[in-house]
Parts: sequence; C-alpha cells; structure tokens
Amino acid sequence: MNYYGTAEMAAESIVRAFEEPNTLPAPLASLFVKSGDGVPCRQWSWRNQLLVALAGSSDARGFRQWQAAGRWVVKGEKSFTILAPVVRGVRSVATGEERQAVLGFRGVCVFGVGQTDGRALPAADPEAGRWVEELPLVEVARRWGLSVEAFDGHPGECRGVYRRGRGVALGVKNLSVWCHELVHAADDRAGNLKETGQHWRSETVAQLGAAVLLKLLGCDGEADLGGSWHYIAGYAKAEGIDVVGACCQVLERTCQAVKLVLDSAGEVAGAGTAAGPDAAGTPSEC
Repeated sequence: MNYYGTAEMAAESIVRAFEEPNTLPAPLASLFVKSGDGVPCRQWSWRNQLLVALAGSSDARGFRQWQAAGRWVVKGEKSFTILAPVVRGVRSVATGEERQAVLGFRGVCVFGVGQTDGRALPAADPEAGRWVEELPLVEVARRWGLSVEAFDGHPGECRGVYRRGRGVALGVKNLSVWCHELVHAADDRAGNLKETGQHWRSETVAQLGAAVLLKLLGCDGEADLGGSWHYIAGYAKAEGIDVVGACCQVLERTCQAVKLVLDSAGEVAGAGTAAGPDAAGTPSEC
C-alpha cells in the first residue's frame, strides 16, 4: 500500500480544514493519568516522575528504599538520577518564626523496579498499565526499542514527551498526545529531527502527523483538529506565520514520518507478533 500517498491526502484534507478554524471542534479536554497505586515515586515532582517513565520504569527507588521493601539492586545495573530538593529551616529575623526553604537541588541515584530482584511487591493499580498496553501502535514504539510509560499528570504541566532513542512518557490519556510523541520518534528515526527543544517545525510535524495518523486509523474524534490547530498556532504565530503556512512547509516531512509509522505497523503484524490489525496496536474503534 502507498502509505505516503494516503498520508498526503489525509494531511491535505486536514490543512484545508485548518483554513476555517472557526468551524473546527473544540479542543478535547485532558484526562490526566492518576495511578493511585501507593508507589513512593508517585509523590515525587512530575519532572522526576517523568524521568522515571523515560527510564522505562513504573516504579523507581533509592538503594536503601529497595532494601526496605525486601528487594535488592541486581549487580551491574546502572542507576539514573533524579533531582531532590535541599531543604533547610530558615528563621525570620522579623518574627522569629522558622520555615522550611528550598535552597537548591541535588542529584539522587535511583533504580527502576526492573533492575531489582527479591520480594514480590504489592499489586499495583493496573489501570495505567492497561491503558498503555491498549494504545494503538504501541508495538511500533517497542519495535524501535522505545519504552512507553505513564506518569501522573497535572494541569498546566507537561502532558507527554519523547526522549530521543529512549522512550515516550505520557501524563494524559489522550491519543492525540500519544501519536504526537510517536510521530516525533518517527521523525527522529527518519533522520529529519534536527531541531533541539520545542521548535515550531518539529512541533508542527508531530501535531499534524498525529492528526493524520489518527484520521487514517479511523479515529476522527481523537484526531482533535481543534486542539491541533490551537497547538500549531501557538508555535506558528510566534514565528510570524499562519497555521496553514506552517503545515505546508513541513507537509512532506510529516508524511514521511506517518509513512514510517504505518510501514512499521505492517512489519509488526507481518512478523507474527500479532494477528490482524488490532493486534498490531490498531483499535477497531476509537
């Protein structure tokens, strides 16, 4: 199947819809991931939870924390670092009252649960894990050697992120956000992701690509054209260009990324890791 041509047709129809933003549906509301499973790292800052997810783990603790839980770090495993606040009591000269103040941050080494062995842990809340396993095209990311994990999301903070060559972390139950990060990964894999940080070109590729991918999967509502327009507009207007102009500039690059995702989904299905389109991670309905 000519996935590039199919992606191009879908992308062009979306760009035409972007020409009349007033007719687009309202952006979808964000349903934040809330695991509620009692794992200690769920109490960490969202940035540290994000680091845990990007390390490919759902539970991370320090060396002694794992010992207290009846587990030990497997020999040879390498830690990763989170940032812990340095807090000290500071007494007010005016009132004499003492309060806790954050003076800075220090690195703390932690290990993911997969790097440990020992006593079985209490069963975690399966909801977040089940949601990740049911994501469309999740096996494509894993075929590319990427972890896909969820972290507890919060309003006004990061909803999802792709860490180059490492993994995807999601803080909202939103297929548009998931496909956005997956298209980032495809763009990177295709050798086109040259920008650093949140650049208008790469962000437009990811958001337009997510809408195209979901439209091709039959998930028109989840494609969130209203939210996609607003997202791209935030970057495009800062550069002095309109949404349609931004999309047109990256149309070919976007279609290449979408084609790579769909080609890989076909390889997953053909390799026998799944039987039929649903098993390759493509839902029968959204």
